[in-house]
Amino acid sequence: MKRLPRWVLLALLAGTGSGLAFAQGAHDHGHGGHAGHDHAHDHGHDHAHGHGAGVGGELPRVEAEVRRVNTRANTLSVRHGDIPNLDMPPMTMTFQVQDPALLEGLEVGDSILVTVERIDGAYTVMSVEPAP
Repeated sequence: MKRLPRWVLLALLAGTGSGLAFAQGAHDHGHGGHAGHDHAHDHGHDHAHGHGAGVGGELPRVEAEVRRVNTRANTLSVRHGDIPNLDMPPMTMTFQVQDPALLEGLEVGDSILVTVERIDGAYTVMSVEPAP
């Protein structure tokens, strides 16, 4: 019987809003845990498990649908397409936002394009724009 990777199970929990804290640090792609990795010196962007930014250092814009906006927690829940720089398949997930202003004007059901990066272990929305 095949087992799902731990990050898939945790990401599914994050989509329900109950597993956000676990999903942010558990994206290990089956390469083992983060034992021995010193996050105290992790001051920049964490691309260790992703493919990095695209050509010219730009992050890929990903199609998404707004599922929930939480201005108190500065989080955005979306159903998103593939996020190639994070090697993340399509799913529904809650993300931190880099700037709370990114949440302004967003409503459940909006079609948007987002860029997402892993910063200090947290999956973070870096930009939001309306989908064409």
